[in-house]
This record gives sequence, C-alpha cells and structure tokens, in this order.
Amino acid sequence: MLHIILFGPPGAGKGTQAAFLQEKYNLIHLSTGDIFRYHIKNNTELGAKAKAFMDKGQLVPDSLTIELLESEVIKHADAKGFIFDGFPRTSAQAEALDNFLASRNEAISALLSLEVPEAELKSRLAERAKTSGRADDADPKVIENRIAVYRKETEPVKSHYQALGKHIKIDGIGSISEISERLFVAIDAL
Repeated sequence: MLHIILFGPPGAGKGTQAAFLQEKYNLIHLSTGDIFRYHIKNNTELGAKAKAFMDKGQLVPDSLTIELLESEVIKHADAKGFIFDGFPRTSAQAEALDNFLASRNEAISALLSLEVPEAELKSRLAERAKTSGRADDADPKVIENRIAVYRKETEPVKSHYQALGKHIKIDGIGSISEISERLFVAIDAL
C-alpha cells in the first residue's frame, strides 16, 4: 500500500497537488480540512465542534481529528493507499496515525513536504479567498495565526518522519505542473 502524507503550511498547494497524485496513483485523498468543511456545511455535531476551533485559526483537537480520520480509512477497505492532506498536524497525531496503520500491518510510505516561503503563502491564501469563497483565507490576522500555529504545532511533524527516514523535501515554487512532476519523481523513487 502506498500511504503518502502531503505536508506543508496553509497555501502550499496540498489540495491542488493531491488531486494529481490521486489520479496518477489511484489513491484515496483524505483532506481533514475538506472533511471538516463538509461536516460544518451539513451542520453535523462534529462540524459544530470543529467550526469553533477553525473560526479562530486553531487546530481541531487531536482526539476529534483522529477519530474522524480512522473512520474514513476504514470506509475504503479496498483502497490502494491514501494521500493524507492536512493530517497529521501534531506529533501526537503522527504517532496515532503510525499506530493505527501498524494495527493494519501498514505504514506511511513517505511524508512529502511542500516547501514555500511565507510571503508566497500569504499571497496564495489571499488569492484563494477571492476564488474559492474560503472565508478562513480572507482575514490577514487569521492567515497570520494559521501560519504561526503551523510553525509551532505542525512543523515538528517533519522531525518525526525525518527520524524514520520518510521525509522528502519538495520545492513548492513553480508552476503547478512543475511541482506535480517533482512529486511524481519522489513517489516513483519509493
């Protein structure tokens, strides 16, 4: 099984690139952000809980996120693998994911880290707010907080997978197709 963590700060292009990886490798794309937004839009109990955190630019608590993700993986018993987009976001989530996969005799194949300078991230998020209607991308203070939370709480996840020899750095600057090609080369080399 091919299990890829598509990793990077808000605005790095994870969602965009995940679509290409999903198509090329026939993987299931699990975006925790999309899953939470679905629940928010449909006014589920989980959505209400997640929304309270997301509206402030904070991470949804690990227990809530892990429970949701495990249920999504189990739904796709015949999958060839998964693209984890927006998960894990904390070291505790990384350990929980590793333990969950190990219980299924599986493991993460690689963490592909899209590296993008902060100024470019802010520009991309502001543009995305105009084109996608993502209200969380429209407020510069929320964007600033999301990036700060990423640097403090999420970026350490890289160290977890570096220690396991599974971290691959990907230059996230360039055209969408150039970045896709870099990802394809990294995955094909696994």
